[in-house]
Amino acid sequence: MVTLRRRGCYIKGDVMCTMLLLLLFSLLLYVRQVLLSSGWDKPAWRLGILRPTSSSRGTSRVRVAQESRPYAVRPSEPQLPPCEHKSKQPQPKSKQPQPKSKAQSKAKGKSKSRQKKTKTTGAPLPTLPLFDFAGYLRDKDNRNFRLLIDQPNKCQLGGSERGGESRELYMLIAVKSVAADFDKRQVVRRTWGKEGRSIRTVFLLGVPRNRTALPLWDQLLTYESQTFEDILLWDFEDTFFNLTLKETHFLEWVNHTCPHVKFIFKGDADVYVNVENILEMLQGEKSDEDLFIGDIIVNAKPIRRRTSKYYVPEFVYGSALYPSYAGGGGFVMSGYTARRLSASCQQVELFPIDDVFLGMCLQLIGIKPLRHQGFRTFGIPRPSAAPHFQTFDPCFYRDLMVVHSLSVPQIWLMWNLLHDPKLKCHNRTKPTSGSFRWNTGDSRGEEEADYDDKGVFVTRD
Repeated sequence: MVTLRRRGCYIKGDVMCTMLLLLLFSLLLYVRQVLLSSGWDKPAWRLGILRPTSSSRGTSRVRVAQESRPYAVRPSEPQLPPCEHKSKQPQPKSKQPQPKSKAQSKAKGKSKSRQKKTKTTGAPLPTLPLFDFAGYLRDKDNRNFRLLIDQPNKCQLGGSERGGESRELYMLIAVKSVAADFDKRQVVRRTWGKEGRSIRTVFLLGVPRNRTALPLWDQLLTYESQTFEDILLWDFEDTFFNLTLKETHFLEWVNHTCPHVKFIFKGDADVYVNVENILEMLQGEKSDEDLFIGDIIVNAKPIRRRTSKYYVPEFVYGSALYPSYAGGGGFVMSGYTARRLSASCQQVELFPIDDVFLGMCLQLIGIKPLRHQGFRTFGIPRPSAAPHFQTFDPCFYRDLMVVHSLSVPQIWLMWNLLHDPKLKCHNRTKPTSGSFRWNTGDSRGEEEADYDDKGVFVTRD
């Protein structure tokens, strides 16, 4: 009996020890679960007890074991250096066999985004200029390029007037363009740039820099030239800083092909031009005298910010101010001035900004450009005193010369609105209408005739 009692005590002691061990094991599992839920999970813990992620426990365990093999550390394998070990260490973004709640996943996503932000907002990299000015200065003497597509008969009108004198071109419209902007050239041809009896239009282009972006670009321009006879193409690259070459080569072409043109309008393809207003402005002006009118910028400072499109370093231009120049969106000059500019621009060193370069040429021959408020080459800002003012109102455009920058649909729409015979602007009720009439000439009729019907295109003395 005594032996049985001793054995019973031993059994009770074993049971109590077993229960105590189970309790401690349960406590350890609980602590582990708390640590996992608080984010203290480590790759080494992933080989522990896992919840099944599918209906079949066996398949889930096999899958987890296979995914967890790369994370196991074998004592027999040599340890890698810390820098390499970090590159091969599994990241939290890898697939987790342990399912997590939505709140945990959101918190984890936020932490990742913060890490990315801290990486991108590190030490600022040095800003480099967008253009190789050193290479530009090395190649600036290379300023004569071959004309690939020419229009030698563009300024020959043919025929004669009643007095027996041959007809001369009254106005030449020159539009800067690039090969890919076929839609812009088309809308110019069909709106403000269409030709009349004494008006002609040409488009100034260079060779595209990225020729793979427009396959068969050369055939496109060849067919376009054969169809419309208004393409001038030179073999320099058509880039922003090569617009100066486009300026000098156009002036040479005018001096050689159109020596008797009376007036020239030169502008961009993304502007709306009221040619009728320009012709009205030119009435009484002499084509054999200096004339240069546009949106004149005075006392402009060179931009020294490297990230700017118009950045110019001091070793390229050291002066504090630019000479007075016209905004490149559009300006008007006489044929006499164009011929003088062609000679002066050959004496001025090439400058990467074409507007400023032309101002340098004007300064060399002593021509002071005239500012006209109808040339809005920087667009139309909405006045703060008139918050309800509609800047796209056709009655507002009716008194302007040039407006920059408009899309192709906007140019087409404004052209048709202004040439609508039902358009009436004299009975406007808006209080701001009288403050923005910049044209000082006489008021015109409500209907505008086509270019071919206007007598202003006839050659005048």
